[in-house]
Amino acid sequence: MKSFLLFLTLMMTFSILTTTAQTRRVFPYQYKVDDLSNGLRVVTVPTDYPNLVALYTVVGAGSRNEIEAKKSGYAHFFEHLMFRGSENFPAGRFDEIMQKAGASSNAYTSDDRTVYHATFAKEDLDKILRLEADRFQKLKFSEEQYKTEAGAVLGEYNKNSASPFFKMYEVLRETAFQKHTYSHTTMGYLADIKDYPNQYDYAWQFFNRFYRPENTTIIVVGDVKQAQVLAMVKKYYGEWKPGDYKQTIPNEPAQTEARTKHIDWTSQTLPIVQVAYRAPAFSETAKDKAALDLLSIIAFGSNSEISQKLVLNEQKAVFVSAEAEDHIDPELFTTYAQVKDVKDLEYVKGEILKTYQRYTTELIPQKQLDETRSRLRYGFTLGMNSNDAIAGTLARYVALRRSPDTIDKIFALYDSITPEDIRAMAAKYFTEKNQTIVTLATKK
Repeated sequence: MKSFLLFLTLMMTFSILTTTAQTRRVFPYQYKVDDLSNGLRVVTVPTDYPNLVALYTVVGAGSRNEIEAKKSGYAHFFEHLMFRGSENFPAGRFDEIMQKAGASSNAYTSDDRTVYHATFAKEDLDKILRLEADRFQKLKFSEEQYKTEAGAVLGEYNKNSASPFFKMYEVLRETAFQKHTYSHTTMGYLADIKDYPNQYDYAWQFFNRFYRPENTTIIVVGDVKQAQVLAMVKKYYGEWKPGDYKQTIPNEPAQTEARTKHIDWTSQTLPIVQVAYRAPAFSETAKDKAALDLLSIIAFGSNSEISQKLVLNEQKAVFVSAEAEDHIDPELFTTYAQVKDVKDLEYVKGEILKTYQRYTTELIPQKQLDETRSRLRYGFTLGMNSNDAIAGTLARYVALRRSPDTIDKIFALYDSITPEDIRAMAAKYFTEKNQTIVTLATKK
């Protein structure tokens, strides 16, 4: 009888633990990860959204990988060139097929990845996989087409540079990083963009280095079966040859003193201030980045004390916000504010600095931390409300670790963070020597 009761107790405990573990999952969908012999990874996520499929192709190529002098912005440039045609689908044919299928298709580039994405009816999956596979393996564009696209990228840069926020971001990166490739934005330096028309041969070198199966992950989310998806991918990507290019990203040396820059803006605009500190890289195990993620919401989120004070009560700022994105290498924890009157620029900057320093000594209340975690988890899960949203979320984490497991691992890490952890990480990273401040105001 005792043995039976012990067995029953153990089974009940196991059931409770299993249920708890299941309820703590943040990524609620079943998925399958398959690796082809050439290194290509396929992540398949069947969902209940009928007849629809989202296809995301994640390439491990971003501005981080642009290590050669005077060769910045090529990851973004190839985001454009990949739509110029391939061996079996000449220029214009890609768009024609996509439009006929009623598909939405686009791409984006960031520091650590380039992502190509499309959403369409499941009956077109085979056709669109063939189309995508052709441009990834047999991209084809003439020198004339290349120069035309180089002009388009220059036009995009000129348009973006008219924004004071773009210029501030560019200056911040260039000031905070002196060796690492995070020093330039995904668009690259203007001088390099102007030289694109002379770099047709180099462009092919870039493509052949990074557009390889071992550097690529295909994500298929929707009304699909894993075996069917894998068979199609093998059919169209199975002969894709892996590459042998290796690179070493330069390490950024430790910062030894605070850095500042001011931008005199030639046209009328509201002043802006950015206060940044050197921050840790993304990790599934180390608490540093996870603790600062939670702190960014508490200290500088829309409901934070500083936002309530500067935006609502004193009405000195249009907004106060923080940015601490996940990156493969150590990046920046940045707070920025747009100020209503230039005479308050120094005051707002001072309030931001005081808020940073406050959390190096002050403990966040446990209740506030728990509520923040709960809202973060709820908002994250709620946001995955379509095939496209699920695939888009996965793409961000796949670019970091090539596995959907990363999502549940990072949220488990959030659950382990204590108020003491947050205070310790604030004290570790928010030091004066780690600081970079950029201000912008209309030139007098």
